Amino acid sequence: MSSPVNPTDASDNPSQDPTATPAETTAAPVKVGPTGSGTLIGAIFLMATSAIGPGFITQTTNFTIQMGAAFSAAILISIIVDIAVQLNVWRVIGVSGLRANTLGNRVLPGLGWALGIMVALGGLVFNIGNIAGGGLGMNAMLGLDAKIGGLITAGIAIIIFLWRAAGKAMDTVVVFLGIVMIALMLYVAFISGPPVGEVLKQTVLPDAFDFFVVTTLIGGTVGGYITYSGAHRMVDTGITGVKNVGRISRSSVLGIITTGIMRYLLFLAILGVVVAGANLADSTNQAADAFQFAAGEVGLRLFGIILWGAAITSVIGAAFTSVSFITPQTTPVKTRNYVTVGFIVFSAIVYWFLGQAPQTILIVAGTVNGLILPIGFTLILWVAWRRRDLMDGYKYPGWLLGIGVVSWLLTIYLGYNALGGIARLWTGG
Repeated sequence: MSSPVNPTDASDNPSQDPTATPAETTAAPVKVGPTGSGTLIGAIFLMATSAIGPGFITQTTNFTIQMGAAFSAAILISIIVDIAVQLNVWRVIGVSGLRANTLGNRVLPGLGWALGIMVALGGLVFNIGNIAGGGLGMNAMLGLDAKIGGLITAGIAIIIFLWRAAGKAMDTVVVFLGIVMIALMLYVAFISGPPVGEVLKQTVLPDAFDFFVVTTLIGGTVGGYITYSGAHRMVDTGITGVKNVGRISRSSVLGIITTGIMRYLLFLAILGVVVAGANLADSTNQAADAFQFAAGEVGLRLFGIILWGAAITSVIGAAFTSVSFITPQTTPVKTRNYVTVGFIVFSAIVYWFLGQAPQTILIVAGTVNGLILPIGFTLILWVAWRRRDLMDGYKYPGWLLGIGVVSWLLTIYLGYNALGGIARLWTGG
């Protein structure tokens, strides 16, 4: 096995690209050094804020209205499964120091590129929706025209990737906005006065339970590009290898817990409003109306900040992760940032002409995201089980592989359900 290359040389020597040709994918692994700067806290928040987009807010609000306090049990189960998935994803990618697409090409030539195309297509479509969400957030926050607000959101994301220290800028923005969103949700959850005692009871003994809701939550927090956003950012920081196993594992769990905290706070804020008697079932913008009911005009503005923060961090996460899948790992940072800017610009242009991602395309993208999880996770578990050579001979823990397999079976179920979206389109249902 060849020794790791010097990190300072990795991005400047094309001959070291492990994904350059099919022949090289079967050769002895060549480690690639970090391609950017940053810390694990940035990777943690990138994973968390990538999961918390406009769709996350709408989904959580809708399920809270439907299920009430019993929704708490579904959130807890989804968090447990998400931790099992991300522990394995971060462990394999972190110890190997290789992104998922590079690992795919090492295991089966071309698999990494196929996975990359799926991730990029899904990320592109959802990025259009994220930009639209940014526009709606600016409208609620400042009263700005939503279409203009969407373009401003995309423009700010572009500036971040054009910044000389783009990696540090990205980390700073997602951490700052993540903390702001948590603080604002905590405030609204406090003033809405949710029945905390009932929530605790329903968490372990729910009056109602819907497995579909659980699988939907899992797909929304570790589906598509979201599965790999934090792990790929971690590779960029250079915090990889067997010596960093402890830090890698803790960070993956913290990322999911951060996402879970945001989900619970949003759930508690909406639940308090529902219990207080607000009729949100017929509302066209349930989350915004809930925040306004709880805190008046200030609540509406706070919702705008949260929605915009969720949207722009998801734009950043979707763009970064999608491009990391379609560029070789040794691509120079500046080049990759330019490609990322192009990705956002294209998304913004489509948004400008369409106003939003068409429903049909969103269904197809959702299907692609649902398929990425079982395909990509199969790759992760195969490397953990059979390809110690890609992880410097690291002996993978049996217990971790075991919970990974159980979670993998659930991802197959998710993928099967995702195919239903295409079936409905085909039948016109």
